[in-house]
Amino acid sequence: MGNYNKSNEDILVLAIESSCDETAASVVKNGREVLSNVIYSQISLHTVYGGVVPEIASRKHIEKINQVIEQALSEAGVRLNDIDAIAVTYGPGLVGALLVGVSAAKAISFATGIPLIGVHHIEGHICANFIENKGLEPPFICLVVSGGHSHLVVVKDYGEYEIIGRTRDDAAGEAFDKVARAIGLGYPGGPKIDKVSKEGNPDAIRFPRAKVEGSEYDFSFSGLKSAVLNYLNSCEMKGEKVNTADVAASFQKAVVDVLVDHSLDAVKQYGFDRFAIAGGVASNGSLRRVLEEECQKRGISFYSPSPIFCTDNAAMIGVAGYYEYKKGVRHGFDLNAVPNLKLGERI
Repeated sequence: MGNYNKSNEDILVLAIESSCDETAASVVKNGREVLSNVIYSQISLHTVYGGVVPEIASRKHIEKINQVIEQALSEAGVRLNDIDAIAVTYGPGLVGALLVGVSAAKAISFATGIPLIGVHHIEGHICANFIENKGLEPPFICLVVSGGHSHLVVVKDYGEYEIIGRTRDDAAGEAFDKVARAIGLGYPGGPKIDKVSKEGNPDAIRFPRAKVEGSEYDFSFSGLKSAVLNYLNSCEMKGEKVNTADVAASFQKAVVDVLVDHSLDAVKQYGFDRFAIAGGVASNGSLRRVLEEECQKRGISFYSPSPIFCTDNAAMIGVAGYYEYKKGVRHGFDLNAVPNLKLGERI
């Protein structure tokens, strides 16, 4: 274990994240510097089931949570008495999984007297952009795309958000998982479709790009998913061979086109010159490339976290927790898991 020499000005946050199938802990300094970022991924456990099994996830979190926290403190070279606040994801997510992290954070806070701060998981994803982009400050627009969420958000200030677009049905990541399963790629769908797409022709099949009448920034991917399934069924009925790479590439292009069009329309309409992406799907190579190119053409500064900070991690929770701490937010030991917590909602 290294020795971290803490100055009086430094604020260290121990962060815990367990909303789905990653058990994670991190130590973050002053909201921008990650001293450690430990992630135990359960992907191999859930792959055989084609998706996350909540009961298995919860049990594995219980098994790993203390080890992960101890490792995060060790790698950061700090002890608990160096920590100024404990930040933990309390929603949204799988209720059993969330409860493991919340219970661990409350136990440490109770035993040490260190302040407890509950953090919104999606706010954490947005705040991941502050880790490597030291000059990025609100206001800006952020596209949040993950397994359960597709949001266009105006980040007005630290901890202040206005949702201007959201999914009406399937989130982008959910659509990736369902289509990947249909074409035989398995779980997790996003990375597998992204990889196979590189071998396919994105213009081979014209899949629909849905617009939501009266809500120009909202998303709908259910029709696209159905169109892919209909295409596969049609090929099967006709005895035609399916080119998996072409289907993956064409589907991915349809998703990317919608995400990019909505995002750029919003940036133009709201008059911002800064745009960021966040969430698990933000690690998609095609989406990152196209958005960066289009932003560059328009003179818009584009920000994105490294892939390790796009998928679930505790460093992003530590960043969000730091800004909550600075605002004076503190939670009591009645803090509970809120599986359906809305962005911007405070409990």
